[in-house]
Amino acid sequence: MNGQPLLAKHLESFFHRRLTQQRNATPATVKAYRDALRLLILFASERTGKKPCALDVQDLDRDMILGYLDHLERSRGNGVHTRNARLTAIRSFFHHIAASDPASIGVAQRVLAIPSKKSDVPTTSYLSQAELDALIDAPNGNSPRGRRDRALLLFLARTGARVSEALGVDAADLLLDGARSQVALRGKGRKQRAVPLARDVIAALDHLLRERRVGRHDHVPVFIGAHGQRLTRFGATHVVRRSVAAACKQMPELARKRISPHVFRHSLAMILLQSGVDLLTIQAWLGHAQVATTHRYAAADVEMMRRGLDKAGIRGSTSLRFRPRDSVLSLLESL
Repeated sequence: MNGQPLLAKHLESFFHRRLTQQRNATPATVKAYRDALRLLILFASERTGKKPCALDVQDLDRDMILGYLDHLERSRGNGVHTRNARLTAIRSFFHHIAASDPASIGVAQRVLAIPSKKSDVPTTSYLSQAELDALIDAPNGNSPRGRRDRALLLFLARTGARVSEALGVDAADLLLDGARSQVALRGKGRKQRAVPLARDVIAALDHLLRERRVGRHDHVPVFIGAHGQRLTRFGATHVVRRSVAAACKQMPELARKRISPHVFRHSLAMILLQSGVDLLTIQAWLGHAQVATTHRYAAADVEMMRRGLDKAGIRGSTSLRFRPRDSVLSLLESL
């Protein structure tokens, strides 16, 4: 590494030592941080007129980072969530710089002081049972691709797995044994959990593996693409879009909804909640680190809130509101 500009040294040690060796970061985390810093370096290179290999830590000062974050939103059309995710990667990198390069502490501290941007929390979207059934039944069961598509949609809808978790499942992760059937999912931060499998999912997966002559203990992907490789996130998204297009012929209202693989996860959570399953069980099922994340599903279910009003006997009163006599209080009441 002799002769390399300081920024290049920091990047190499950040990815090879801090992320991979010290933090044991997952490949997904490494990829996300790599993409964020790559975009930043390209942006700084264009702004400074320097080649990426010639950039120094001083080139990535607070103003440059703020300009980059603004560029993400205005020019690239990224939302606040993506902007904050990129900033998280940058902060991690500058924590590393502050620890390994005392001469750059000033620059690092100013960058680390950049706050995350607040955003509105979107309403959790989910599908009804009838809408889920329409999507699951949409693929053509007479073709291998259609059977693969239906098995994937069933898996997402019945397990609540994140799309990355579903695509990461190997045959060896499945236990297809009647009432004991389950799947081992590998979630965020290398956390693993076991999720039970419903009968229709068991049948679909069993048929899929038999059709491909895959053994129950083989370490091969369950969901594959046209060339026999593990299905990608883009491929899974295309499966969902294809099913939505087919299902819209029978249920046109689906065309008005934004449906992604993640919506199946939200939908299962709502079905479990409406069926009386407690939040702690749903938290464990979905692999949430905190129950507060799971609680948003309760906040999204307006019908459950209405039933709560009925149970509590809160009907509302038609009596007249209190009207203050004082003119100043009356003014404030009118605002």
